[in-house]
Amino acid sequence: MAKKKSDTVKNENEAAPKPPGRDVTVEKKLVALYSLQKIDSKIDSIRMVRGELPLEVQDLEDEIKGLETRLQNFENDLEELEKSIEQRRAAIKESRDLIKKYEDQQMNVRNNREYDSISKELEYQNLEIELNEKKIKESQAEIETKNQAIEEAKAVLDERKSALQEKKDELDDIVNETEKEEQNLIKMSEEHEETIEDRLLSAYKRIRKNARNGLAIVKVERGACGGCFNKIPPQRQLDIKMHKKIIVCEYCGRILVDDDIEEMVYEKEPQLRKIEE
Repeated sequence: MAKKKSDTVKNENEAAPKPPGRDVTVEKKLVALYSLQKIDSKIDSIRMVRGELPLEVQDLEDEIKGLETRLQNFENDLEELEKSIEQRRAAIKESRDLIKKYEDQQMNVRNNREYDSISKELEYQNLEIELNEKKIKESQAEIETKNQAIEEAKAVLDERKSALQEKKDELDDIVNETEKEEQNLIKMSEEHEETIEDRLLSAYKRIRKNARNGLAIVKVERGACGGCFNKIPPQRQLDIKMHKKIIVCEYCGRILVDDDIEEMVYEKEPQLRKIEE
C-alpha cells in the first residue's frame, strides 16, 4: 500500500504543470521582448503621424464651447438690460403722471405748507425722471457695447468652427488610412505580450513609459547604447552577446540587445522587417 502511495505522489509530481518561463532561455526572452518593441514602435510611429491633431481638435472644441457660453451670457445680459429699460420707462411714465397730478393739486392748495409739500414731491419726481433717463442711456450704451462684442464673438466662433472642421477632416483622413494597420498591430502586440512573463512585461512597460521615444529595448551600436548613446564597457558588451542574462544600460535603464537578437527576430517573424519599411 505504501508503495502505491509513493507511486501516486511520483506520478502527480510528473503531471504537475511547470511554472511559466522556467524552460525559456534568456535568449528567447530577449527575442520576444525585441519583437514586442518592434511592433509597439510601429504603433508609435503611426500615432505620431497624427501629431498634435487630436489635441488641436480638443482645444478647438473647448474654445468653441467657451465662446458659445460667452455668447449665451451676452444674450442673457441683453435681455436683462432691455427689461431694465422697460421698467425705467414705466417708472418715468408713472413719475410724469404724478407730476401732472401734483401740478393740478398745487393749483388748489389752501396754505403754504401744502404748496411746499407738493413742490417737494414735484422736485422728487423730476429727479426720478432724470435718474431713470440717465440709467436708460447707460443701459443703451451698454447694449451697444454688448452687441459689438456679440458680433466679434460670432466672427471668432465661425472662424473656430471652420478651423475645427478642417482639423477633423484632416484627422479622419489620417485615421482612415492607418486605422486597419494600427488595429492589426495592436492585436499583434497583445498576442506577443501573452508570451512574455509578467515580471519582464511589467519592466518593459515601465521602461517604455519613462523613455521619451518609447524604446525600452535597444541595440548596441558602435559600442554604445542605442537609446542614450553612452559608451558600454567591452566586458558588458561581451555579456550582451552571450545572451545569458538580461543586461540594462547603467545610464538610461533600457534593456540592451545585439545584432544577433535582431536577426533572430527577423528569422522568426519576417513580417516584422516589413512593418519597419
